[in-house]
Amino acid sequence: MVYFSKATSIYAYDQSLALANSSPTHLKQMAPLINILWLLPIQFLVLFVKVNGAKIPAIIVFGDSSVDAGNNNYISTVARSNFQPYGRDFNGGRPTGRFSNGKITTDFISEALGLKHTIPAYLDPSYHISDFATGVTFASAATGYDNATSDVLSVIPLWKQLEYYKDYQKKLRAYLGDGKANDVISHALYMISVGTNDFLENYYAIPGRSSEYTVEEYENFLVGVAASFTEKLYEVGARKISLGGLPPMGCMPLERTGNFMGGSECVESFNNLAADFNGRLNSLVIKQNKKFHGMQMVLSDPYGILLDIIRKPGDYGFEETRVACCATGMFEMGYACSRSNPFTCSNADKFVFWDSFHPTQKTCSIIAHYIVKHPLAFFLSH
Repeated sequence: MVYFSKATSIYAYDQSLALANSSPTHLKQMAPLINILWLLPIQFLVLFVKVNGAKIPAIIVFGDSSVDAGNNNYISTVARSNFQPYGRDFNGGRPTGRFSNGKITTDFISEALGLKHTIPAYLDPSYHISDFATGVTFASAATGYDNATSDVLSVIPLWKQLEYYKDYQKKLRAYLGDGKANDVISHALYMISVGTNDFLENYYAIPGRSSEYTVEEYENFLVGVAASFTEKLYEVGARKISLGGLPPMGCMPLERTGNFMGGSECVESFNNLAADFNGRLNSLVIKQNKKFHGMQMVLSDPYGILLDIIRKPGDYGFEETRVACCATGMFEMGYACSRSNPFTCSNADKFVFWDSFHPTQKTCSIIAHYIVKHPLAFFLSH
């Protein structure tokens, strides 16, 4: 491994589920084994993929900070992370614009599918179409389904990400020729991860949408945007689509910090909202697959696995779930997550969250391996 020597294997994930049902005493006795399992190399997962005979030539990514590899570095916005301590565990400590101490979920998924170790940002001038041919992300931190969400911090809305993708298609055809390019376009995996900011940065944070819509109406509005976006992707050649669900956003350190009356526990109303929204997205997936011939869309839902990590951190080798690694871990992210802050932790692998909004590299690895073996397994056998 070049970038991350402690990647989680799918075998380790399966073993942790078995251990999760063990007694506390047994778990304590098995703690050393659990930690060893998380050190197993990612090659186990790559082998799992190869055995299933998947043909995924590229990963094309749209979304927010959960999958942005640095596009925001090249636009005028404060929603950036191209400075330390971000990226301190990435390829020798290089901040890339990923909101993590290292790699993010889509990087691990790309590696597991036998493609590349990391997925580059489309706006990064140090990369070219030869780099993007097997994977590229158009994502922009702080964006959402709602254009009004992207306006909050002047980031790239989904419609603009789609325009960048159309430009990418032209470059890909010029680079590979129409035949090979069309094969990549039709067999690539399209991943969408967005939605959290629509609620936490927009609906519940500023006046506007909350006066126009009830929560349920706003959920339906966002699902409508997701329906339109996936339809447009289909029209330009996408067939294999992974629609990302929301995480248990009430358990983010930022939300827990503000939950004074609840003893800084997870904000269950936000968790319930995320679960409900994911249910609506799942209904959309079923509907779109029936509506569009040849579309193969799945819901890649991180809610359950992340909540399990938060509720049983020891089973996954974590020690801290309430606060993040960076700074005090209670509210900092972005520029507030300063390199000079003396409170930043020394070992991010002990923490579920890197900053108050985003998971650590280790957490991303676990989520990625779960997604590859479960929702994405459909693509590995078709």
